[in-house]
Amino acid sequence: MDRLTLKQFRYFEALAQMGHFGHAAEACAVSQPALSMQIKELEAHLGTALFERGTRSVRLTAFGEDFALRVRDILRGVDELEDLARAPKDGLSGRLRLGVIPTIAPYLLPAIIGQLTRAHIGLDLHVRETLTPTLIQELTDGRIDAAIVALPVSEPSLEEVALFSEDFVLVRPQSDGDLAVPSAEKLREMRLLLLEEGHCFRDQALSFCNAAAASPREMLDGSSLSTLVQMVGAGIGVTLIPKMAVEVETRSAPVAVSNFPAPGPERMIGMVWRKTSPLKAQFAQVADIVRGCAPTA
Repeated sequence: MDRLTLKQFRYFEALAQMGHFGHAAEACAVSQPALSMQIKELEAHLGTALFERGTRSVRLTAFGEDFALRVRDILRGVDELEDLARAPKDGLSGRLRLGVIPTIAPYLLPAIIGQLTRAHIGLDLHVRETLTPTLIQELTDGRIDAAIVALPVSEPSLEEVALFSEDFVLVRPQSDGDLAVPSAEKLREMRLLLLEEGHCFRDQALSFCNAAAASPREMLDGSSLSTLVQMVGAGIGVTLIPKMAVEVETRSAPVAVSNFPAPGPERMIGMVWRKTSPLKAQFAQVADIVRGCAPTA
């Protein structure tokens, strides 16, 4: 081999992200021996190891970490060159890697996917559902093209476009449905069930209750809104969920749903993408479709 290749860079990036040869090969749609051979050739060309190989996983060497930063810049630049060629075309075509946070994805994605695929026949949509910090990092690194998140994200390299605001509602046991809706201060004194650390929705709920310093014994964490609602139905406590989740999450649980008096808790849903992307006009079209799919539309 007399030169480095983009194929090697993409295989390297996948392995650096996943830390596992099998998972990286699956993500790249190649066999594990083929990916392993390309990584070995890359290391041979560079004259140094990029990974420390363990029995079940691999990790970057110190040189590999520095190399990864340069490779991500290169791959992001290549992707933006491809986007530049697509930009003059009407509508969206080709690959679109769209990130969505978990408190939006199950409730809004079916409508968004339907609208996008009908409006843009040549679109190859790839959806990535994960937490906001991961999406922002992947967007910055060029591993996704745009993301639907709760604003603000306050990342200087990203464009933020507000789409719609959404109220939070109170979910409590069915037997408490006729009681007055508690104030933020009263809610702080109750057993409040929240999403686990890392979810921006957790931080928004705590902000409304002004309960950031509450004792851990007064609150319980769940991994999903569905878990929280089922725990409420079992009489364990109360929770807040976004309004778009009510129909899906409360239909099989014995709970009561109540609106907060104004001004109640809410969040702003928006889209973000890199300011350097040539596909700004196309992303604006996607933003309009997402806005049209909003529960308040």
